[in-house]
Amino acid sequence: MGEIIRFVSRSERERARLIQEARAIYDSIFPPSDPISDGQDKATGRTISGGDRDNLS
Repeated sequence: MGEIIRFVSRSERERARLIQEARAIYDSIFPPSDPISDGQDKATGRTISGGDRDNLS
């Protein structure tokens, strides 16, 4: 009762599907980082502060 049905074009559905597929591929290559290691340099395990980022080569 009173339900509204929204028309979604084929191209819009295809665009949404492609975006979802691309995100899945990206996540399989670059897994989401866990919150504990955010902000840490993976090679050394050091936390990177604002000043240290400018000195990285």
